[in-house]
Amino acid sequence: MKKLLKIVLACSLTLLCFSCYYDNLDDLPSDDVVIDPGEDVTFSDSILPIFESYNCTECHNGGSLNPDLRPENAYSSLVPTYVVAGNSNTSLLYTKLAGGHRNMTSLDLALIKEWIDRGAENN
Repeated sequence: MKKLLKIVLACSLTLLCFSCYYDNLDDLPSDDVVIDPGEDVTFSDSILPIFESYNCTECHNGGSLNPDLRPENAYSSLVPTYVVAGNSNTSLLYTKLAGGHRNMTSLDLALIKEWIDRGAENN
């Protein structure tokens, strides 16, 4: 009886540990998304709407959680502290979002990466 109980307990723990694991491949960052070089990627028309669509200002609203992503303060809060113009790989904004913060779509991540790599202008 004790042996059966141990086997059932071991199987149950194994199933419990591995049954909730899954990958949602649609939400993983992908290098497959390429932004057309002729497409305008501007802060006001491309980046701010991303922050709005994910309700980033619920937490990043000028209170205790930086950067302040409210539209009137977002650019000055991000550049140069969180964004290294021309280098998304060393920009804290991109690396944190690509690491899974807010589970952004590949297209949104690609737009942010492209904006940073193109110089992160306030346009």
